[in-house]
Amino acid sequence: MWYNNILETIGNTPLVKLNTITKGVPGTILAKIETTNPGNSIKDRMAVKMIEDAEKSGKLKPGGTIIEGTSGNTGMGLAMAAIIKGYKCIFTTTDKQSKEKVDALRAFGAEVIVCPTNVEPEDPRSYYSVSSRLEREVPNSWKPNQYDNLANSQAHYEQTGPEIWEQTEGKITHLVVGVGTGGTISGAGKYLKEKNPNIQVWGIDTYGSVFKKYKETGIFDKDEIYPYITEGIGEDFLPANVNFDVIDLFEKVTDKDAALMTRDIARKEGIFVGNSAGAAIGGLIQLKDKLKPEDVVVVIFHDHGSRYMGKMYNEDWLRERGFLQDEKLTAKSILAKKESAEIVTLDEQKTVLEAINTIKSMNISQIPVTQHGMIVGKIAESDILSALLENPGLKSAPISEIMTSTFPFVDLNTSIDKISSLINKENSAVLVEEESGKIEIITQYDIINAISG
Repeated sequence: MWYNNILETIGNTPLVKLNTITKGVPGTILAKIETTNPGNSIKDRMAVKMIEDAEKSGKLKPGGTIIEGTSGNTGMGLAMAAIIKGYKCIFTTTDKQSKEKVDALRAFGAEVIVCPTNVEPEDPRSYYSVSSRLEREVPNSWKPNQYDNLANSQAHYEQTGPEIWEQTEGKITHLVVGVGTGGTISGAGKYLKEKNPNIQVWGIDTYGSVFKKYKETGIFDKDEIYPYITEGIGEDFLPANVNFDVIDLFEKVTDKDAALMTRDIARKEGIFVGNSAGAAIGGLIQLKDKLKPEDVVVVIFHDHGSRYMGKMYNEDWLRERGFLQDEKLTAKSILAKKESAEIVTLDEQKTVLEAINTIKSMNISQIPVTQHGMIVGKIAESDILSALLENPGLKSAPISEIMTSTFPFVDLNTSIDKISSLINKENSAVLVEEESGKIEIITQYDIINAISG
């Protein structure tokens, strides 16, 4: 048997028991692995449903352009369907999203416009506003609007909910889902509650999002809104697809817990998933006291880990945010093992001859160059030598004429691996700003000293 096109392979994703990461959680914990969809995420389901509904209603006409604000996964589903059905795609996304997601959309031939994250939805620069403006300007275009288009929830009512019911033979007691547009939790949750009203539907939210407080108090609190790192869940407005009547409770998970749990799922269960899966498991563990040994819990694993290689699966990214405190040497620990010495700098107006004298008297080979006290470049023995061989008269010239770009700056949490990779023929050192604001320098010698010490 074969499929007529890739869209026919969407759905019927496996349900897999988690054995290690949820050890302390009562009940049978099952993950719905949506990464086996051809676009590697659950969003394939609703992307096709939204397109097919728009075709039936006449909103999407042959040869049309699909315009959508997307964090990547919906765009992937839409782009894949557009290829099979003959449409063009333009997507707007935010600068918070991982580069891998944007690159993946472009790989499918879509045009992607990256907009700032930290602006109000109404702001003309926001990815919601830009996509709406493009829909008005581009002829024969259609905006699916995954947040308010109820075909999103309907796809999960028709597919995801029934699949979970059949796969658990109706034994499911709890559904746990990260909530972004709200389509998955509302659609699948509605179907499951129709089958058994006692099934609990738990939504996972993030700090900086409005869902939890709104569910508990009915108040939309703008003061709750602030930028967060977790991708794919939480919102700063209320999408029509979030059916608060279906969702029994919301649990918030921190950025740090979601990021570290995402890595743990790969390391402890061998399942390579994205950030919202980490948030969902983090939330489930926080709620474990509400569960009994006989419960059957289904957690949605929305998307694939390959979209987060530069983020949750990158140790330096985690360290820079203070999420990873491990034994590996960092800039901070290298500085702690280094003998404290005042960093030698030269103002850019000093002459080349003065630089030669400083290098000789201090017995150093490279010096950071400052302008009004700020480091703007560096001068090395080799730079002086090549400059003087070419033009011996440069001795009295200011060093700004022969300086090269400054040493790279690193964060105190930057790992020894990253620092070593930055030290090369062009850079014999890196600069670090201490918490006090003082600038320190780390050389290859300091790294060797820290390792051997």
